[in-house]
Amino acid sequence: MAAAGRVPSRRLEVWSRLGTVAERVLSRDQQLRALLARQLLLERADLDPVRAVERVGGLQTQYSPSGYVGLWSRTAGLRRTDLTDALTSRRVVQGWMMRCTIHMVSAADWAPLTEAVREPRRTWFLRTVPEARSLDMPAVADRVRGYLADGPLKQAEIVARLAADGLPKAAWTGVQLWLDLVRVPPAGTWGSPRAHVYELAERWLGRRAAPVAGRELLVRRYLRGFGPATPADVARYAGWTITETKEALAGITLREFRGEEGERLVDLPRAPLPPADAPVPVRFLGAWDAVLLLGHASRTGILPAEHRDKVFHVRMPQSTPTFLVDGRVAGTWRFVDGEVRPVPFAPLADPEAVAAEAARLTDFHS
Repeated sequence: MAAAGRVPSRRLEVWSRLGTVAERVLSRDQQLRALLARQLLLERADLDPVRAVERVGGLQTQYSPSGYVGLWSRTAGLRRTDLTDALTSRRVVQGWMMRCTIHMVSAADWAPLTEAVREPRRTWFLRTVPEARSLDMPAVADRVRGYLADGPLKQAEIVARLAADGLPKAAWTGVQLWLDLVRVPPAGTWGSPRAHVYELAERWLGRRAAPVAGRELLVRRYLRGFGPATPADVARYAGWTITETKEALAGITLREFRGEEGERLVDLPRAPLPPADAPVPVRFLGAWDAVLLLGHASRTGILPAEHRDKVFHVRMPQSTPTFLVDGRVAGTWRFVDGEVRPVPFAPLADPEAVAAEAARLTDFHS
């Protein structure tokens, strides 16, 4: 007898939206390899930083060196200067985006993706921050625009000016949802991970009208980088309601699957679906790598539940760099005394493979 709430796989094989076409059931291992392939973690891709960040749906980069490590693990022959040059030449841009977290995306993607999440981010701020109810956010945005009239400023300077004008700390958090700002170099670069320098997006990138299809682009970027996915996965990634997500999905041609538990999975046509036994190389990830976050992580089991608290600390907003063995997190790592040192959670079946990749990452650091 199947467990309550679980649909036997033999029934899933004959399910369909119309009752006439069988839906394919994807095992957890198939979903994991699809995620790894789309995140360029099965095989490094010959892509420059701009195309790479578009392919993987942007890089979550609260700690800027993690973007460099993330791209190094995903692309062939990356040098640190490649990403730094893309940031300084304004081809890759860093700012608050999906879920009010810092991402690196291509300059072309920045405007439509920001437009796609602007209203949900504002709704979140007004609902969750008590001081927000007493703030006139358009007026606060005008003040900050005035502060930046002469060029970029450090976050500390902007916050100090807001405080001098009698505004609470929450004004800085909120203003980034009413005024389009980007983090500009040295912010976001390998050598200045704690630099927080902000500029008006329109001045840094030029005035670019966001296409009406911003929500569609976001869905396509997510599925291309993290799919197949449930509608709830897409909603969590974007910070949308499930209703907003279904509206966005309705305008896109999709293929559908079922997961092992009967969940509906949507996907882009012809997106990669490697076999469940496709070999997976050792890969090292930086802090806050989005491949370990949100619904796709729990569905695929890329971060085993018993190890989650070793990677994401419950009592403080901190993430630990990790490495993957056979596609799942097998330990953490640190850069100490000039070398990358892996710390496995259990004895490794092939410690030489992990050591070899650690040595390559050491070379990248140095």
